[in-house]
Amino acid sequence: MSEVTGTERPPLGIRLLHALGKQPDWPAMTTEELVAYRDAENRKRASRLARVITGLPDRGATIQWEELALADRRLPVRVYRPSPGRREGHDDLPLVLHVHGGGFVGTAVQSDWVNSRLATRLPAVVVSVEHRLLDPGTPLSAAVDDGWDALRHVVRHAAQWGIDPARTAVFGESTGSLISALAALRARESGLPLRAQVLVNPAVDLTSTMFDHASVTQHANSPTLTLPQMRLLHRFAVPPGTDPRAMSPLYADDLGGLAPALVVVPTLDPLADHGRRYAERLRAAGTPARLTEYPGATHAFLSMPGAVPQAKAARAEILEFLRGHLAG
Repeated sequence: MSEVTGTERPPLGIRLLHALGKQPDWPAMTTEELVAYRDAENRKRASRLARVITGLPDRGATIQWEELALADRRLPVRVYRPSPGRREGHDDLPLVLHVHGGGFVGTAVQSDWVNSRLATRLPAVVVSVEHRLLDPGTPLSAAVDDGWDALRHVVRHAAQWGIDPARTAVFGESTGSLISALAALRARESGLPLRAQVLVNPAVDLTSTMFDHASVTQHANSPTLTLPQMRLLHRFAVPPGTDPRAMSPLYADDLGGLAPALVVVPTLDPLADHGRRYAERLRAAGTPARLTEYPGATHAFLSMPGAVPQAKAARAEILEFLRGHLAG
């Protein structure tokens, strides 16, 4: 584990993006302004121009949108498969259920770079959940249900998807890591087989202690996640009357018997201590957990390989971890 120093600076590309961008007034944002901002931001993240930052997909992957027909709703997912030539010699493939980052903004498209490479190089079927995003009428529990329901649906229909349900992993980024961690807990309780979990810059504490971690104070004004953004996320995620512990994997009563975890922590991140503490709790409960820190990397760095060089090393580590745990 690497030591964080006061001389660390975000990569030049992140500093330039931060200098050129204009942050909204998060505390004063109305619902209408939030929806307009979210729509505009997601269009930008899904644009061809954004590939300069979010990275180009692997040409050996096929990528398409599909919809899961759940009991009470239809849920969009972005599906990555190795092209037929890359599947040669493979029958049913492992499943990687991915959940993108962003509490009130974000789209699966922003993760095409990493997910397409997992699909081709494991190889695997990667299903990225376009979960419901937070707003005053949509708490985090809706997105948590989206992640879990997508996982159950695909595993139950394994033959249709061409996957081996016994070789399944979950993979999340930021808020998506929280959703993935809770899915791993539900999987243990329901007996759904899960081989691994990958949690990248995870948010795992939505209780009153969420902002008490030292990294939150140290990096409150980081260029890719700020304290005001975190406060807005918290307000939407656990509105009055919601039990924040139920949405906080860090405070789960029992973290034993879970799938082995890889916890990836960028050091210049307000949420860095969330990941560190969660890895500690997993280990204390007997669940294998590897914690890797990436000095100088910022929150959401895995979705910005064009601006954060450390994303390539993190991608390689995730690939190696999943390959080891999803082997036939």
